[in-house]
Amino acid sequence: MYGDIVKEPATKLNHMNETRPRDSRKALLDAAQQLLITKGHAAITVRSVAAEAGVNHGLVRYYFETLDNLFVESFDRFTNELLERQRALYSADGPFIDKWRTAMGYIETEDRQSGYSKLWLEMQAMAWNRPDLQIHLQETNRQWRIILTDAFTQAMDDYGIDTDQFPIDAVVSLVFTFNLGLQIEAVGGTTDGHQALLTMIDNHLQHLENHKPNRT
Repeated sequence: MYGDIVKEPATKLNHMNETRPRDSRKALLDAAQQLLITKGHAAITVRSVAAEAGVNHGLVRYYFETLDNLFVESFDRFTNELLERQRALYSADGPFIDKWRTAMGYIETEDRQSGYSKLWLEMQAMAWNRPDLQIHLQETNRQWRIILTDAFTQAMDDYGIDTDQFPIDAVVSLVFTFNLGLQIEAVGGTTDGHQALLTMIDNHLQHLENHKPNRT
């Protein structure tokens, strides 16, 4: 359902006085992203998102068929940008600890300021009672975990960590849910202990970095 994106029409919509359909479609995606972050999905209507985009409300149905499709495509667009950013970060040369610090910096600054954390949580809330949307978000979750799995597999090997004692799937789940917990609390206005936790983890990673096995 959510993978079926309505294709952009090849002809202009004269009856709606739209001469640049590509710009109108993007404007709706931008508006949906902004409103999901600032208002929440329950407060958005076809007319409100069209007004935010500055287009005729009929274009919401024309391009996306439903508000849900618009929400999902807007979320996917934002998510894909961040997935590419993380892939590039963890595939680059350099010590794992530097990549970790950069990634945590993204979560604590850019992602929070851009509203992505709120957007992710809005989509999760939408999916609680909707199996079709849950399936879609499970795939998104899987893409994030693939990136973390690759990154931590290499890091744990570099640090000489016993993966029988600390299975990679368990470590990735711990990191994923720990990050999600920080985001949920921060969106709700609670950050007590967050910096202390991040500092503790950073200190441990620094210790591992300083004592990497000599494999030469």
